[in-house]
Amino acid sequence: MLRWLQPGLRRWLLGLGALVVAVREPVAMLRRSGGDNGIPFDHATMLLVAAVMFAYAVCCYLLARRFESLPASVRRHPLVFLHATFWVLLVVLWIGPAHSASFRVLTGCAIVMPFLLWRLSYLALTAQRGKLAGTGPQDHALYIWPVWGGSDTPYGKGIDYLKSTEAGDAESLARSQLAGLKLLVLAFIFRAAVKLINGVVYGADNAFRDALGGVTLGLPTVDALLAAQAGTHAVWGSWLSIYFDLVLRVLKLAAYGHVVVGCLRLFGFNVFRNTYKPLLAESIIEFWNRYYYYFKELLVHFFFFPAFVRYFRNSPRLRLFCAVFASAFLGNLYYHAIQDESLVRGDWQQLAHMLIPRVNYCFLLALGIFVSMRREQRHSGTRAERRWPRRALAIFGVWTFFAFIQLFHDGDPTLLERVEFILALFGIGRA
Repeated sequence: MLRWLQPGLRRWLLGLGALVVAVREPVAMLRRSGGDNGIPFDHATMLLVAAVMFAYAVCCYLLARRFESLPASVRRHPLVFLHATFWVLLVVLWIGPAHSASFRVLTGCAIVMPFLLWRLSYLALTAQRGKLAGTGPQDHALYIWPVWGGSDTPYGKGIDYLKSTEAGDAESLARSQLAGLKLLVLAFIFRAAVKLINGVVYGADNAFRDALGGVTLGLPTVDALLAAQAGTHAVWGSWLSIYFDLVLRVLKLAAYGHVVVGCLRLFGFNVFRNTYKPLLAESIIEFWNRYYYYFKELLVHFFFFPAFVRYFRNSPRLRLFCAVFASAFLGNLYYHAIQDESLVRGDWQQLAHMLIPRVNYCFLLALGIFVSMRREQRHSGTRAERRWPRRALAIFGVWTFFAFIQLFHDGDPTLLERVEFILALFGIGRA
């Protein structure tokens, strides 16, 4: 069916599917969150939230169509005004009367809105660039409520990128669909690899462990290592565990992303992979570009470029530093803060509990990316001259950097406990 449908008809098909997703996704999100925030969401409330969010997205689309008639301040900063609607909603929730029917609906909207916010940001960016001409509501519905799935991060970005990758004839469609099938097969392999590592390395009870008669390395997970008392685990096992933890994170993200991108390619959008061989990256910036491509693109479009264009134009080094920290540090924190339900509840203690480890992680990540970008600028063109021993050493260095900053990513341990654990890996202090 997809082979015979022309690109315009495929978009209409995805647009009609978006109507289903517009109901299904908010309902699924509220069902998942109902037990965490203490606010019961009955079926009628969930459907009402879906209807309100649908109306909100339609209003954003209609305003985008009339972008040139909007006030100058809105045209200059459309993303600021778009995200301001979310914060106005939060303020209403923080100061308004709780436990009413309207309060439950507004709370549900605040929980669902981050899923739409970044997709609508791509819509606003397209409008600001004057590229809405020639597109219809179905073209934007297909990525605002994607049939192919995804997280709060828009896989495939907006209509500009999707149009540039869309198959226009039978041969390009066949190439796209074969590439999609390849990703689906790889996703199956990666999921099997995750189970293999969990069973053989960490001792999880699964088929791979049973096939080996229960033989396993029995390494502790990173969470167990950070929570353990001094001297509980061998140093060599701790080193192995943090490297295997990095491999697991890469495989899990790649498996999920390959399914989403694989479905996109089946529909004729031959978009770039979300994860593309990051474990072979020879620099920090290369790993970052390959690991979570669409999240990186979100940070680049909405944080890096605005800062890079506006600030410190007369100082290239400071300009780059500002743009990197605006994206990998501030943008990264903002993305995760608005999707955390403790922000919706106004639970500042829980929000701080989530953000403090991530502040350390994002700071180290941004600093590493900046240093890596500076090194790439100074040594451009010399990588091709590296021999395999030097390449292997560079890859191992990248693994080590990302394995270590993951220790600051989340969890309960304090900053001091994390630092003590890292020092213990080198035989200093805690064993």
